[in-house]
Amino acid sequence: MQNIAEFRIIGRVGKITEHDKVTKVSVAANYNRQENDEWVTDTHWNEVTVFGKLIERAAKSQKGDLVHITGRVRQNSYDVADGKRYTVELIADGFAILAKGSEDRD
Repeated sequence: MQNIAEFRIIGRVGKITEHDKVTKVSVAANYNRQENDEWVTDTHWNEVTVFGKLIERAAKSQKGDLVHITGRVRQNSYDVADGKRYTVELIADGFAILAKGSEDRD
């Protein structure tokens, strides 16, 4: 059996940053929790890395669009002057726009 580390995010696009061969999409996902006797919403921002043909799909999305992104989790490390740094990347395998955001959104 193959071991896997995967993710699924349904959320709103915040920022899209295009680089040479990769695009980074920032997606907000909301989680409700109870604080004392009231429910509050926490927004968690997730940066997803998009490669290959999915870059075209990501390019069609805009800030505020509701998207569904699935993919795999990749851990990396690199050396810096004061030690080793560890990162976790979310690599998209699927990207779908579920609903277009409002034209008025900033």
